[in-house]
Amino acid sequence: MDIAIIGAGATGLAAAYDLLKAGHRVTIFEANDKPGGLAAGFKMPNWAWSLEKFYHHWFASDADVLRLADEIGVRDRVIFKRPVTVSYWNGRFYPLDSPAAALKFPGLSLAAKVPFGLATIYLKYLTSNWRALERYTAHEWASRWMGRRAYQAIWQPLLEGKFGDLYTQVNMAWLWARIKARTARLGTFAGGFQAFFDALADRVQRLGGVIHYNTRISRIAHEETKNDRLPQLSILNSQLSILNSRFDQVLSTTSPRAMARLAPQLPADYLGALNALQSLGAVMVIFALDRQLDAQGYYWHNLPKSAGFPYLAMCEHTNFVSAEHFGGQHLIYCGDYLPAEHPYFSMTEDALRDAFLPSLKRFNPGFDPSWVQGAWVFREAYAQPVPFVHHSHYIPALRTPLPGLFFASMSQVYPWDRGTNYAIKLGREVAALMLAG
Repeated sequence: MDIAIIGAGATGLAAAYDLLKAGHRVTIFEANDKPGGLAAGFKMPNWAWSLEKFYHHWFASDADVLRLADEIGVRDRVIFKRPVTVSYWNGRFYPLDSPAAALKFPGLSLAAKVPFGLATIYLKYLTSNWRALERYTAHEWASRWMGRRAYQAIWQPLLEGKFGDLYTQVNMAWLWARIKARTARLGTFAGGFQAFFDALADRVQRLGGVIHYNTRISRIAHEETKNDRLPQLSILNSQLSILNSRFDQVLSTTSPRAMARLAPQLPADYLGALNALQSLGAVMVIFALDRQLDAQGYYWHNLPKSAGFPYLAMCEHTNFVSAEHFGGQHLIYCGDYLPAEHPYFSMTEDALRDAFLPSLKRFNPGFDPSWVQGAWVFREAYAQPVPFVHHSHYIPALRTPLPGLFFASMSQVYPWDRGTNYAIKLGREVAALMLAG
């Protein structure tokens, strides 16, 4: 078959890899100038490694990405470490990324920690029935079974920070998946995640795949054919001219709303399902400092909205990956998930940097703006799907109603949270479906 894939992110590249190995011809169309999607990076002249535009790390339980790394011969470049994750409470940061740390957390009495610990053990080790959990919101289930005090001190700030006004509507299966799969050991890739996706794209091309960068697709045209052949699908670029030849199958790895615009000829119920899915965008400001910000060496800082920080999380990347890979600069991520209409999406880059910069003093009272050697702003409209109660009932099928047309997005990795591991898993699942005909 001649197969087209829209998007050279983790899903598109993983699908292309399996389809090429099965002997098919694959052409990938990518709007950006490099592979990787939301995990793509950038590199300054004095850096040996690239840096992701949006913070990324792997978990020790990420079996799918580790399996693929092994298959393409780069498993030896995966690096695991044990950085420290902390949460803000009562003006200070406390580790909260292990059972021992939870026992020491001063925000809860011993009596409050008992139901919290038992419920956490149940979710992590004793149940895999997420479908039963998606009937409840995380807000109601965790309040009841973990205890209201524990929920308000630990999970409510994280849910509220991640989902904003929608946090009380997010279902419990999403929270179960975070507790079930995540580990304290975190992984990165030597050279940065861009190096991993460059290696995967190179393998795809060596298998015969063709990747067109800087090519934004605007329309998928669907044509019926005679003699019982598959309908032919044509890919049109922004000038609405047909690119290359017609294809037997097309896989789109765009956002749901973008997919609805690409293929308006899809049946109304499928289009409705695409447009009904809700998500939040991501805003990221990265600061390069001439010295360490958090002298205690903490990596990930969870920040409750009620504490007045202008973003959800601060991640000192170089407390996880050595600053020597970045010319000695210390790199600070300040990120948030927000609705597309939030003012952060329309502010100038200078205004956004100025809005975030003063908060760095809360992590180090000695901070001075003169420490800043560089700053970058990145924004993405589709970054965090929002799963409501019974979310699995509303996810569009990977195989669309139009023969030969497939769709795979971060909204379909549910109940798992967004991330490259599950994007790779999804890409290989949709490739198997395409191979089945």
